[in-house]
Amino acid sequence: MPSKIEKKQAAAKLRKPPRDFSYTQNRELSWLRFDNRVLDEAFDETVPLFERLKFVSIFESNLDEFLMVRVGGLSDLAELKKQPVDNKSNMTASEQVDAVMAEMPGLLTRWESIFKSIEGKLDALGVHRARVDSLTPEERTFVTRYFQAYVSPVISPLVIDPRHPFPNLRNGALYLACGLDGVTDEESLLGLIEIPASMNRVVEIPSPAGTYSYILLEDVILACLDSCFGSYKPLDRALIRVTRNADIDPDGEGVEEEEDYRQHMKRILKKRLRLQPVVLAVSGSLEKATLKTIRKALELSRRSVFTCDIPLDLGYVFGIEGKIPEHLRNELLFTPFKPQPNPTIDMTRSIREQVLQHDKLLFYPYEAMNPFLDLVHEAAYDPECISLRITLYRVAKQSRLCESLIDAAENGKEVTVLMELRARFDEQNNIEWAERLEEAGCTVIYGSEGFKCHSKICQLTYREGMALTRLTLLGTGNFNEKTAKLYSDFMLMTAHPGIGEDANLFFRNLSLGNLRGDYRFLGVAPVGLKPLIMRGLDREIQRALAGEPARVFFKLNSLTDREVIDKIAEASCAGVRVDMIIRGISCLKPGVPGKTENVHVRSIVGRFLEHARVYAFGVDSDMIYLSSADMMTRNTEHRVEIAFPVLDPTCRALVHEYMGMQLRDNVKARSLTSDGTWVPVERAEGEKPFNSQEALLERAYRNAEAAPEPVIEAKPAPEPQPATPEVQKVQATVIEPEPAPVPQPEPQVTKPAPATSARRDKPAGRTKAIERHRPGRVRMGLGLIGLGLKTLITGKTK
Repeated sequence: MPSKIEKKQAAAKLRKPPRDFSYTQNRELSWLRFDNRVLDEAFDETVPLFERLKFVSIFESNLDEFLMVRVGGLSDLAELKKQPVDNKSNMTASEQVDAVMAEMPGLLTRWESIFKSIEGKLDALGVHRARVDSLTPEERTFVTRYFQAYVSPVISPLVIDPRHPFPNLRNGALYLACGLDGVTDEESLLGLIEIPASMNRVVEIPSPAGTYSYILLEDVILACLDSCFGSYKPLDRALIRVTRNADIDPDGEGVEEEEDYRQHMKRILKKRLRLQPVVLAVSGSLEKATLKTIRKALELSRRSVFTCDIPLDLGYVFGIEGKIPEHLRNELLFTPFKPQPNPTIDMTRSIREQVLQHDKLLFYPYEAMNPFLDLVHEAAYDPECISLRITLYRVAKQSRLCESLIDAAENGKEVTVLMELRARFDEQNNIEWAERLEEAGCTVIYGSEGFKCHSKICQLTYREGMALTRLTLLGTGNFNEKTAKLYSDFMLMTAHPGIGEDANLFFRNLSLGNLRGDYRFLGVAPVGLKPLIMRGLDREIQRALAGEPARVFFKLNSLTDREVIDKIAEASCAGVRVDMIIRGISCLKPGVPGKTENVHVRSIVGRFLEHARVYAFGVDSDMIYLSSADMMTRNTEHRVEIAFPVLDPTCRALVHEYMGMQLRDNVKARSLTSDGTWVPVERAEGEKPFNSQEALLERAYRNAEAAPEPVIEAKPAPEPQPATPEVQKVQATVIEPEPAPVPQPEPQVTKPAPATSARRDKPAGRTKAIERHRPGRVRMGLGLIGLGLKTLITGKTK
């Protein structure tokens, strides 16, 4: 007879409606289709040849991380007796691993074939990779001498026998493996040589003028392998590489008593190198017995071993780009591009003063990050700046931003840095910067246990007279000078007092470990972000049900949150048009009859990595939010993320225009079908090809050229200029903020913002600043109504 607990569980199952999987798909399989889309760029003959080779490398790098994190984590779950079930596909962990492994051979075959094709074409043009089996006598002589002089003293060949057990093969490291024939009656042994990571992997070979020849370090060793093991003779040989599980939870390991968190993270990183292997990649030919010895030592099944006939770890590709002969560069590479100045910002004037006049919106990589970097540097030496606070997730190894924070601390400013040490694969760099910042006098804090801080926010506080002025800088991507030249992201620079108050409260809550703050303007995860999204969708649903036009627009990296997916499907059924640009994973399938017929999903993969997140609601463009968060459960519920409203009309118009251009893309864009696959966007008869990234590049150059010298900050308001049908089209799909119905912004804040703010001259700018209640813009004598500015009577109050 069932117990009371069992009866309650059975009743709960009856009450809970069964999940509908007709319009959802598995996350892992969706990701593999995304990476295959990346590989499509390597097949695209309109892309310069060497750039295509870089896409081959990116595909492999993406796949490595996927295997380490996703497949590694699923493999752990597959060991459980009671496995969790995916809420988008109803698959167990082991079923998902099986599905992934079934897809791998086809992907890897495609990857290998295009690499060989591209490399063959490069060879014909004079960019030549030497192979061991085709070395000329001159090349062989060079390789032998190089090996003897530089490599042989460094390597440590290892023979595996009872006295020398199988070593720990480091995650991602390259090893040369071979079976050895002993001088006695011993059975064949195994030989291993680790390819030294301390040496340059690319070795240049003398070649005729106007060409470039090189050989990889592993091939240098391979060419001289017979001399590496003394009296043992190699019987076979191959390069091997182990990919290990890297899905380790730093918080789950527990911080030891009196252990510094940085030391804890260093210990975690060492542990990652020795976690359970996931797959073994083999380049070359090994006897079955040799391969079996390696596979058994790693405890891997046959399906977890992948073989190929091309180099492993194609990261070296990026290192040879600079070696390409000058006369070939135009043919083999993208035309060099330099991020352009933002036409609304005069770099000869104080950035702070210009942001106080009205909001600024930067759009990387088309526009340079310099205004943000200059503003922070300016603040470090500004006697009126009293504090700088910032969250850092991924920073450049050579970071001008961090150097400015150090300067600020050394100049007596209060500098608080939340450094997220758990940014996967950037942990070591973040640890090193955290130590440097702390040594300089910065207050360094870390993310809350169980919640990575993925938000991108910086606040500069100034004291002018008796009043405080705050500049708040919010981004969709990292404060990283390197990725700002490669990733497409927004940064909003604002002196809006309401956003400033929210940001101030946000930093205070972070320092107290409070993740449940209440904010007026910002949507902050893990508590306030998803409700903001759901309310926006609900509002559009109600409009559609009332017979009014309704529309939603999302630009994301990934969509996996089941609650958000179901709400989007509900909106579609109510008649809301939903347009989405999703670069990577989409667990929602559009166009499913009766479920997601009004949902349209596109993806753009091109020269730059699409990284910005935009949420917009309403056909009248009354709500637009930019954010650091994707619609993934990890972001909406298990991270600290920020969505921030775009309230300035000029900035809204710019976001509107940019997204409209991306929705017009019919070159790099793909449409997601109802079966979960990506297909090229169809062009209407007579429609011209339109590559949104190239169009945005042209726009950036055009704006920079049109801007007077010195650049007049007001230039861009209607700068969404050639506002041809592009802007009209966007306005019909992308939305502008209406603070009233949103949980955060309120209408009275946006009203004072003048629609022509970008075209004000200096006196008008001062008047409008007062209307917007922004302290610190006008000398009003003795700091009237709390503006606390420098006064005409006393001069500077400092």
